[in-house]
Amino acid sequence: MNTLNHPALPHRQNRSRQFFRAVRKHRLHLAMILPVMCWYLLFRYGPLYGITLAFKDFQLLRGITGSPWVGLANYKRLFGSYDFKNVFTNTLVIAGLNFLFGFPAPILLALMLNELRAQKFKRVAQSLSYLPHFISWVILTGIFMELLSPSRGPVNTLLKAVGLQPVYFLGDARYFRGTLVVTNIWKTIGWNSIVYLAALGGVNEELYDAARVDGCGRWARIWHVTLPGITPVVTIMLIMAVGSLVEDNFDQVFNLLNPAVYSTGDVLGTYIYRQGITNMDYSYSTAVELFRNLISLILVLSANFISKRVNEYGLW
Repeated sequence: MNTLNHPALPHRQNRSRQFFRAVRKHRLHLAMILPVMCWYLLFRYGPLYGITLAFKDFQLLRGITGSPWVGLANYKRLFGSYDFKNVFTNTLVIAGLNFLFGFPAPILLALMLNELRAQKFKRVAQSLSYLPHFISWVILTGIFMELLSPSRGPVNTLLKAVGLQPVYFLGDARYFRGTLVVTNIWKTIGWNSIVYLAALGGVNEELYDAARVDGCGRWARIWHVTLPGITPVVTIMLIMAVGSLVEDNFDQVFNLLNPAVYSTGDVLGTYIYRQGITNMDYSYSTAVELFRNLISLILVLSANFISKRVNEYGLW
């Protein structure tokens, strides 16, 4: 058959001309995007080749390509390890507590700040709530060690003043998880509230006026106007929070953790660090990290699917 007379050929040629015309038209924009794409390909997708370590017995002198394949041997070791079961349980418990108390906290703070009418006080309160976000956990660890010290810390001094026994917040396994949750909320609540404050700023003021005309009080306006207005943002943040349930706050745990609280405070991040960096068991640590990432992906996809079914909001 003569391809020159093929009916689809003119259409394809027209589409090609339109494509190249669009490229020429937006060449400056594409030139700006190109370095970002190259950076992602080189530093984001390129290192993904390293996940093959999870299925190899990595030997430093042989490198990644020369190390022998062992299949699922690292995962057999993983699921048969008591240490892994313990750190996985700790990760889920701590992440669950952070999700239960830490997710609604910035929403409540944003709602309270939104109700303030004294603008100067509101700006000061916002600035003070953002400040902990910019302090490193290395510095905060020293601060909390002093604040929570059982001998000279102001928290335990107050407890002793009311007749209670001092609590070893950072040295007692019974209290360590709660300490992690409270300190993490204190550090992140202000910064995480920015998204919700921005969403609150987009709620139509006419809806509040209509609610006042209908006789709605402050609580009724929050329930019937404010919360529905920020539902899309809350849903997106909820999906992302569910996806990070197995992503522990490594910086915080690594700096606050000590051998006395390993039984309840050791999490996947610190476990991977010890296996990969301290023990130089790169294949096994890669297997653990790949397993964690796979769970995160499943959680994000599941949360997004359920959200789309329930309220039609989602990441995509």
